[in-house]
Amino acid sequence: MKKLQLSDFDYNLPERLIAHKPAEPRDHSRLLVFDRTTGSITDSHFYNVSDFLKPNTTLVVNNSKVEKARMLFGKKEVFVVNTVNDTTVEAMIRPGKKFKSAAEVQLSDKIKAKVLHIHDDGLRTLQFNKPLDHPDFITHKKTPFPPYINADESLAERYQTVYAKPDGSKAAPTAGLHFTEGLIKNLKQQEKVFAEVTLHVGLGTFAPVKVEDVENHTLHSEEWILTDQTARLLNQADHITAVGTTSARVLESLPARTLELNHGRGFTDIFIKPGYSFKNVDSLITNFHLPKSTLLMMIAAFMGYEEMKFVYNHAIKEKYRFYSFGDAMLII
Repeated sequence: MKKLQLSDFDYNLPERLIAHKPAEPRDHSRLLVFDRTTGSITDSHFYNVSDFLKPNTTLVVNNSKVEKARMLFGKKEVFVVNTVNDTTVEAMIRPGKKFKSAAEVQLSDKIKAKVLHIHDDGLRTLQFNKPLDHPDFITHKKTPFPPYINADESLAERYQTVYAKPDGSKAAPTAGLHFTEGLIKNLKQQEKVFAEVTLHVGLGTFAPVKVEDVENHTLHSEEWILTDQTARLLNQADHITAVGTTSARVLESLPARTLELNHGRGFTDIFIKPGYSFKNVDSLITNFHLPKSTLLMMIAAFMGYEEMKFVYNHAIKEKYRFYSFGDAMLII
């Protein structure tokens, strides 16, 4: 097979297939099931996912919660990328000309920020005059919806998984958005095991790839956490279904489960693309991803490049809904 370039991961998506609102209820989204052994596609709905999961599988979910990292102050915007302490952040800002080095910027009647440093990539280190958990910030904090979704704060709860716990993500682990509490209860009654990992999703996961030779692209690192309980569940697992690319990145950043896994935390910048050999993920639940994205490259690595093109063509033809609030795919 030829060496794949960025342009090999492009595809044409009709605008009408970009989902701006989620399915209601959550588990009524459609589900495309691709069997890697037979090369067959089955069209279903997510509430039927148990019909296609391996009987002995352990579902690994990312329990990170999306934090309200986007702050709007009139025409000024501060998008918190990293929290340094309770008053200091690294952030993307707009408009840049207002945030010059050492400037003190009045953001609202009660909130101002001093520019401590301007980074090479344009990020600013800002120090606020009040701690970030001060009530004066509440009305300014917004959910960081992706740019291709119409920002609608009434959908903030639907941009969280039902099992979200620790704040830290700048974007939702969207494959988990299809699960309801009732569906999870039913799956557990069928003796499906759920194991939680944490990977705080940063903007680097979604940063556009700007080099044609994808080998030269580098992912930003993201923090992951593995508890003792989850380590035990993974050590006992006969088969693992990763719920989402973020869970898959955690699993593939760990030693192969033929070894004894232990609790811990760390950072991963793993970039999974065709040619990669998976060591811990046996099946994968995921959404439909943007063209030319590192997430689409991971899918191609898991199911095969030609198979990915075949499946995406089918999904477009059958009018599946794409991206964060879109439909789901199970690769077995």
